[in-house]
Amino acid sequence: MPSENPLLEKSLRFAARIVKLHQYLISKKHESVISKQIIRSGTSIGANANEAVYGVSTADFIAKLQISLKETAETEYWLRLLLLSDYIDEPLANSLLNDCLEIKRILIASLKTAKDNKK
Repeated sequence: MPSENPLLEKSLRFAARIVKLHQYLISKKHESVISKQIIRSGTSIGANANEAVYGVSTADFIAKLQISLKETAETEYWLRLLLLSDYIDEPLANSLLNDCLEIKRILIASLKTAKDNKK
């Protein structure tokens, strides 16, 4: 577990929750359209953040974190839609949204730092 990097750790744990959500939506709710969207965006956050760590340049690092941030925003959208569509209950939605927004804050701060350091 990459415990030395909070972003990687949190995004990996979040991705695991998204995988479980996807399984729940498919098996219990028989929902396949939104579940495919959220598994793509929700697992992509950590994958791109992990890739950023191994970027070949600061510009590459920033570009990958920007993709992670965009995927976070998309995942937030799908979570809100699942809640409004009554596919998930409010406690689950709030828990997932809190994790998503925490990752979003970390990404925004990391991007700001990286961009400031690039100047």
